[in-house]
Amino acid sequence: MAAVTVDDILSDLPLGFASLILRPAPAGSAIERFLIVDADDETSDGGAAFVLLIGVRGRSALPALRRLLKNPPPVVAVKGKREELAEAEELLRDAGTGLLLVDPGADWDRLLSIAKDRIQPRTYQSEVLTLLEEDLFAVAQTTARLTSSHVVIEDAANKVLAYSTVSNDIDELRKASILARRGPRKYELLLKDLGAYRELHRTRLPVRVPARPQDGLRERVAVTLFAGDRIMGYIWLQETGAGFGADVEHVLTGSAARASAELIRFRNQQSVHMREDRIARILSGPAEAAASAHSENIPAERPAALILIGMSAADAQADDAALKHGELANLASIHAAAYKASAVVGQFKGDTAVIVPGLQSTAAEPGLRSLAESIVRDAGKHLGISPFAAVGPVVPDLLSIHSITRITEALLSCVGTSPDTAVATVDDFEAEVLFREAVQNFTSSTFRHRGLSALLRQDAELAETLHAYFEASLDVAECASRMGLHKNTVYYRISKASRATGLNFGDPRDSLVALLHIQEWAGTHKEQLGRK
Repeated sequence: MAAVTVDDILSDLPLGFASLILRPAPAGSAIERFLIVDADDETSDGGAAFVLLIGVRGRSALPALRRLLKNPPPVVAVKGKREELAEAEELLRDAGTGLLLVDPGADWDRLLSIAKDRIQPRTYQSEVLTLLEEDLFAVAQTTARLTSSHVVIEDAANKVLAYSTVSNDIDELRKASILARRGPRKYELLLKDLGAYRELHRTRLPVRVPARPQDGLRERVAVTLFAGDRIMGYIWLQETGAGFGADVEHVLTGSAARASAELIRFRNQQSVHMREDRIARILSGPAEAAASAHSENIPAERPAALILIGMSAADAQADDAALKHGELANLASIHAAAYKASAVVGQFKGDTAVIVPGLQSTAAEPGLRSLAESIVRDAGKHLGISPFAAVGPVVPDLLSIHSITRITEALLSCVGTSPDTAVATVDDFEAEVLFREAVQNFTSSTFRHRGLSALLRQDAELAETLHAYFEASLDVAECASRMGLHKNTVYYRISKASRATGLNFGDPRDSLVALLHIQEWAGTHKEQLGRK
């Protein structure tokens, strides 16, 4: 990041906006970053930063300035009058820090925007804008799929930021807005006359705008994108022939939460590195979860849950698997945001992960299951894939969520191999999860029963029979039926294996030892067959 000076920033400020009443010492005047500091912030590091000290004015800024001078910044911007800051001026002069006096009526956002334009290189801004557009186009396309409509995302000035794939079913307003990257003035006035914008500004819920055939307008549903009380933009859905489905408002609510988050992130010009997957951070342990919760304003003290969503082996090996992963994550993020605006969606070890914080109680499992079922159902319907989901146990707070990662992964593995289940909680596969955990722990151990290990390696016929015997729950008749053998043949082979290994398969302990070895053999045998 290129260094600039306070003069570079001053040259772009409007006349009377601010004045430099104390110039920084030449040795430390280079500015490499900007920093917004609240008066109550105890930990800010001002090194090489252009600091905006907010929430405090005049002499009351002294305590915060003293804290900042532990590592002095090149320059600090403070609101107030010069006579109120005489003591602060003395303090900063001794530290070599400049003081920019900002007019009390000036807008901090304006100063921050000008400072960013100078401090952040253009390549950075371009990269952030590209990421924003990619995210918003993905939201638009996914929303269009889920609602069978055409979607446009606009900013607060009705400039088109993103839209779904253009089809022949769009009306003149939609065509014109896409071509010009904003809605034509006459249509904006018409929508205002219809009361659409008045209603959109009044509520955070989706608003329906009836069709106006005489004006070439099809039916629409829209929602406003808010950041607190500030309007960030709008999402407009235009029906494309079949009309809107019953769930259009639910989907649009989720899309709005997702799009708002992207616009806020862009507005704040966060570092590209901050866009790295937050899922891995939150699941890495309590400290990282606490940091993420603080930076993202996520309620950390209330119950939380983890949902993992996997794709079938065929989908994962398809040529467009990477694209499908992205589309699945986009779809999941919209459903998750509709369920809980603070939900975090991303990739975790090749699967799609949904962290749902801020739950009302630990008895939230039915709602979470319903959320997972909605994601799986719509992914199958709109993306043409066969996903499956594991709903992990609810933990008492976000800082504990790392403790359920392993069991949720194990549950997902069980669901992925179950032909009859697409969504499950631990209750559905608790015994199977524990069994697989035991097999996994055994596989990671180096100690083996020498006789049984040798038999499984050297005698394929006996190995296959033992495997079928245990799969049939030690039922000789069932084993014989599955293998197409006579019962006596099975009896003979089981007895032979027992004599060769010294294990009594009717004894629970010996049976457990044999079962662990056979499960390991079956996994290895399956891999070998797959390579042929």
